[in-house]
Amino acid sequence: MAKAHMRAAGSGRGAGGKKGAAAKPVKVKFTVDCQKPVDDNIIEAKGLERFLQTHIKVDGKCNNLGDRVQVSREKAKVFVTAELPFSKRYIKYLTKKYLKKQMLRDFMRVVSSRDTVYELRYFQMPQEDETAA
Repeated sequence: MAKAHMRAAGSGRGAGGKKGAAAKPVKVKFTVDCQKPVDDNIIEAKGLERFLQTHIKVDGKCNNLGDRVQVSREKAKVFVTAELPFSKRYIKYLTKKYLKKQMLRDFMRVVSSRDTVYELRYFQMPQEDETAA
């Protein structure tokens, strides 16, 4: 009988149990690595950073990043730090949209290289032999 009383009073569930202070929002950091195209002077990481800042929607509105989403850049890498819930797939969608706008979508793709990292890579183009003719 004592166990039932302990469970009800100390479980933290229900009206009687009070939780601690509000949980700090969990932030996740996504990276878009543009090293190869930046080295080849195809794109600038600054342009992708600016595009993400203006196109990421928070609460259904663009240019509404506030404190919940930060976009920063370090050389050829663009970092998006956001409070959860935030979709990694959304970063891929916007990066592909940027490539399309720059007319580079036919030559480059966005690949997930690690858990929170996307990388811009060139498509593998088959080499045509000139001696085959």
